[in-house]
Amino acid sequence: MDFDDQLRRYFGTADLDAIHPEARAAGTERMRVDFALETNPGRRFALWALMYMLGDAPDLDVAFKDASERDAARDFMDMVDRAGGD
Repeated sequence: MDFDDQLRRYFGTADLDAIHPEARAAGTERMRVDFALETNPGRRFALWALMYMLGDAPDLDVAFKDASERDAARDFMDMVDRAGGD
């Protein structure tokens, strides 16, 4: 899943600054629905990662029942936090 493609899919643009608040709310809701329905672990993780980067991800214990998936999500969160600190 390409980041820009996902932004276009859910928000109609790859430009985060151009997303109107109403479009952001609607796109976030569509992401949450798709996340809940997705059965492919890789796609679920990619959707969760996008929601995390946008500040809209569900808590790990709600998002991932499998401990290894929660650990991968924690690693992702740590990586994003480290990258943002530079």
